Amino acid sequence: MPTTDAPLALGIIGAGIMGERLLNAIHGAPDSPVRVSAIWDPAPDALDRVAAAFPAVPRVADAAAVVAASGCVYVASPPASHLGYARAAITAGRSVFCEKPLAIDLTEARAFVAEAGTAGGVNFPFASSPGVAAIARWIEAGAIGTPRRLAIAVEFARWPRPWQEDAARWLDARDEGGFTREVVSHFLFLARRLLGPLHDIRGRVDFPEAGRSERAIDVTLTAGGLPVTLTGRVGATAADDHNTWTLEGDTGAVRLRDWAIAERRGPDGRFEPEPDAIPNERLRPITLRRQIEGVVRMARGEPHHLATFAEALAVQEAVEAILAL
Repeated sequence: MPTTDAPLALGIIGAGIMGERLLNAIHGAPDSPVRVSAIWDPAPDALDRVAAAFPAVPRVADAAAVVAASGCVYVASPPASHLGYARAAITAGRSVFCEKPLAIDLTEARAFVAEAGTAGGVNFPFASSPGVAAIARWIEAGAIGTPRRLAIAVEFARWPRPWQEDAARWLDARDEGGFTREVVSHFLFLARRLLGPLHDIRGRVDFPEAGRSERAIDVTLTAGGLPVTLTGRVGATAADDHNTWTLEGDTGAVRLRDWAIAERRGPDGRFEPEPDAIPNERLRPITLRRQIEGVVRMARGEPHHLATFAEALAVQEAVEAILAL
């Protein structure tokens, strides 16, 4: 696809939390490289919220109208519907930027990735995170020496988190919800991208209530051959959401804390944040705008840093293996 300076026509399917976050990131930048060409959601109240906050964004009658109006389609609907919308967009010659997971059925996800090739990307924001970039720089500069082990820990006061109440029906369902799919997947993506393929998954998962998502995981695996410990708990913290991704080497350690804060372990054993580190609430729009820049490059057929369909499938394979323990 030829390079052009014209803004990319981006259509959005799904006017929930993620759709609204992307709209805020686009409209919060005076020189955004994309324009929102259309948005649709099957829930009228969701479209009403968009109309109130973004009155200039065209609201259309169905998903097909979004595809018709767009050069690239952002699929931000619940997971069970991802593949149907993504396939429709690719069949129509559009590129796709999709929320994870690709599908709730691994066989269908594998078939889709085989068909779709490089026609899209998946929204793993760590691909654009300044905090992750700092971690990667430190590792490359030898700050930890030879990597030895990785520890991933996630904790929640309750699940779903308070700001996800509108989506609680599917976010707390065993078939397509749970914190392993929704949150742990991001940290597995980071492990895979920085360290290598994910293998040797073992451990246990706690599903205390029939039909509802997990409440605890205790897992070991490898990432690029390095040992990884992964733990997750609901009800173990007063915080809505607390997480750490800690990589130790033979001469030091680095970690990403609470989605955004890059930290290095000092000689006294304490972790100190990067001087420019900012909390996730302030970092999120910056990261999203970097994701949008990647979407534009991807849609134009240029090299990009977004998570590919193949990367997203590899993460989904690991997530489903964990949930099947």
